[in-house]
Amino acid sequence: MDKNFIRITPEEALRKFEEEQRGSLKIYIGYAPGVGKTYAMLNDANSRLKNGEEIVIGYLESHQRKETENQIGKLEIVPRKSVEYNNVVMEEMDTDAIMERKPNTVLIDELAHTNVPGCKNKKRYEDVEEILRQGINVVSTLNIQHLESLNDVIRQITGVTVRETIPDKMVEDADEIVVIDISPAALQNRLKGGYVYENENIARALKNFFRLGNLNALREIALRQTAEEVDEELEEYRKKHGIKEHWHVIERVMVCISPSPTSKKLIRRGARIAKRFKCEWIVVNVNSTRIFAPKMTEKDSVTLEGHFKLARQLGAEVVNMTGKSISRELAQFATQRYITQIIIGHSTRTKIQTLLRGSTVTRLLKLTRDIEVHVIPNDLE
Repeated sequence: MDKNFIRITPEEALRKFEEEQRGSLKIYIGYAPGVGKTYAMLNDANSRLKNGEEIVIGYLESHQRKETENQIGKLEIVPRKSVEYNNVVMEEMDTDAIMERKPNTVLIDELAHTNVPGCKNKKRYEDVEEILRQGINVVSTLNIQHLESLNDVIRQITGVTVRETIPDKMVEDADEIVVIDISPAALQNRLKGGYVYENENIARALKNFFRLGNLNALREIALRQTAEEVDEELEEYRKKHGIKEHWHVIERVMVCISPSPTSKKLIRRGARIAKRFKCEWIVVNVNSTRIFAPKMTEKDSVTLEGHFKLARQLGAEVVNMTGKSISRELAQFATQRYITQIIIGHSTRTKIQTLLRGSTVTRLLKLTRDIEVHVIPNDLE
């Protein structure tokens, strides 16, 4: 038997087969209604149709926007099905008809939609999952406020409780994410021009969900969320291809502290830099196990805990580690967490301590050549 042959269970084989046969999912994401997600999806679909791809519309919600309807062009539309609920006949996407038609790609608008009771699936994203399992590619649209994990945040910002949500995993597992972004001022102009809602709804929308502050906050959330997805994909790519070099894509700040009182200055500096870049930042302490390292006193422990409390109050993640070499532990942690900027204070070691143990700053600079290091004077506020 071939030594390189690896036996897998029937369940694993089936799962692998299903993954290989599964269609791809592309999602157009926006931060609010009216940014142009459906328009962009249709525009791209028509280009692909002209290039010979078999692509159809499974469900489209134009909201009677003429500019959106004009983008349908020559795209085939799969007829909807009628569903009766409480003596009212309503139209929903015909999932079975799409799977029977079996196109290469299907456009399905409004991924977070809740189906009328009586449909096979409760949510449209469940219909999409079923279609993907049939090997059909899906292109869909989504507003960022429909992500389940952001539900509380969106309510705090807008005062609106979003009822229709989808699991974050749906977006995390998507093969491609496209962010449709326009400035909040431009979106408000679109709203005032009647391109988003009917005239009688415009004034109310501008006073509520479409307030400039709301739109700015939602836009930032959408861009950050997408950046995180891209960052995770990049990390997977680097691991897959064995790339060890650090690529500066998203800023991440690491503040190196100790029980020294001057560490508070470093934490505050880290908070200011993180705020400037609006990025993740981590405060790290390493307890050295070297024989010549000074032992932690009760006073040191109290001081260090005070530093941790300040860091958390300012929004940092706090990490307390133990290791033989402080510089090596810091460098390894920085590499693992893709740190782009390190903040550390000048060494407070005596000449004898430096002779016996070396300089943490000097060693860290040698170990982190691809990371920007800020060495802060101890007397600098």
